[in-house]
Amino acid sequence: MTGIQEGLCLLGPAMVTVFVIGAGNEPLPPQAFQLAGLVPDEVHPFMLMEQPTAIAPLGLMSYDLTFRDTSLPLHVYTRETLRRLCADGRAVAWAGFEGSFHYDHLLTEDMASSVYGCCVSGAEPEVARDFTILRGAAWRKRIAETRAALEELLRQP
Repeated sequence: MTGIQEGLCLLGPAMVTVFVIGAGNEPLPPQAFQLAGLVPDEVHPFMLMEQPTAIAPLGLMSYDLTFRDTSLPLHVYTRETLRRLCADGRAVAWAGFEGSFHYDHLLTEDMASSVYGCCVSGAEPEVARDFTILRGAAWRKRIAETRAALEELLRQP
């Protein structure tokens, strides 16, 4: 398996999982995820519990976006989803595989190969299309830059 798309479809339907800090704790409606001409078959929002003190005022949401048709251009969809999540104010958003989320390892180097997309408000989202990119130094640098933006966001009043 070399492509991210294949990794998203391992368990049957494709699942794009995204996280956003800075967009509050109220989930967006399912219609907000009708992007790039694609409509997820299921939208499952999750307000993440036990948020650290620095994150709680900003909010932390996760969304599982499921597609039965695994041939859809999910890299394009992921990019537009990240753009949407960062559009309404100061936020940092990322897409990651199952098991990539842990409060102590948000966008850290040890998780960089499990994060396949990222975005910061005011910047263009970036989405990797294959695992070779995820294992590379340039991707680790990109994730480190996103982590720095997250740390800056958490320091702001």
